Amino acid sequence: MTTTRQASTRARILTAAVEVIAGHGVSGATTKRIAASAGCSEALIYKHFTGKEELFLAVILDVMPGLAHALDRLRTDLDERPLADALTAFAESAVEFYRQAAPIASGLLTDPALLAAFRSMLAVRQAGPHIPIAVLAGILRAQQAAGRIRAGADCDGAAALLMGACYQRADHGLLVELPTEPAGFARSAVSALLTGLSP
Repeated sequence: MTTTRQASTRARILTAAVEVIAGHGVSGATTKRIAASAGCSEALIYKHFTGKEELFLAVILDVMPGLAHALDRLRTDLDERPLADALTAFAESAVEFYRQAAPIASGLLTDPALLAAFRSMLAVRQAGPHIPIAVLAGILRAQQAAGRIRAGADCDGAAALLMGACYQRADHGLLVELPTEPAGFARSAVSALLTGLSP
């Protein structure tokens, strides 16, 4: 059983990992640097994480504004808000997630060994970037069954389009100053999507 002290140490290591990745990138985020930032030994890191792959995955899943939480919130919002408003709020969260995940994703792509280990770990956990798209598609199908989305509309395609647009927005925002704020982008993207989905 995880004790409060163990949970606190784990959280401290994760916070340090975020800071080191932000300052040095994934390739420079060594366990030595992370341990120094967390004020602990490297050995203590390995008591909580099997390696850098698991540590980076924990940063994505536990520290960043996760897509799983945003999808859960979307389900709740759909009971209380219009479809367009709920999807717009979700799209804003998705953009922020992808923006924060970009430094880790980019670093993984430049390190073949780390990427291979990360892919293997995702396969074992049945996780990965395709899962939120499938979950969103399921949410859209439920809305379709309730009559809020046109019968026959391609919910899988719609989910992929919205998530892809959010990913692209985050990516572009890291490279250039965009003329539209994330909230404006989210409203525009959802409006365009629902034009083809509305009953």
